[in-house]
Amino acid sequence: MRRRQAAGAAGEAAARAFLEGRGLSVLATRFRALRGEIDLVARDGPAVVFVEVKTRTTATFGAPEASVRVAKQRRIARVAEAFLSASGLRGAPCRFDVVAVDLAAHPARVTWIRDAFPAEGMPLL
Repeated sequence: MRRRQAAGAAGEAAARAFLEGRGLSVLATRFRALRGEIDLVARDGPAVVFVEVKTRTTATFGAPEASVRVAKQRRIARVAEAFLSASGLRGAPCRFDVVAVDLAAHPARVTWIRDAFPAEGMPLL
């Protein structure tokens, strides 16, 4: 389990550096609420961006972003609502991105999927 946690932490650090290098400002990491967690919360201009980071160390299980299914999207949306309420950002434009980090590649390959799933139709948003 420690190995998996270390890989996840490395993936989140790579994702954060990648996004900051593209002008986003990270507001929170590993924000937890309502039995869920959002890996990164950032600002991209006026938009609040909720980022799910998916990290893989091998290609065995397919592309990392493929594991962000509808149930996970709904969970992220519920936690996003809690973040918006707690931070006073309710009503701000928001989007959901996925950053896939492939640690098996040397150097690590980072893929940024903007608007990976829609905010509309998600519970509580």
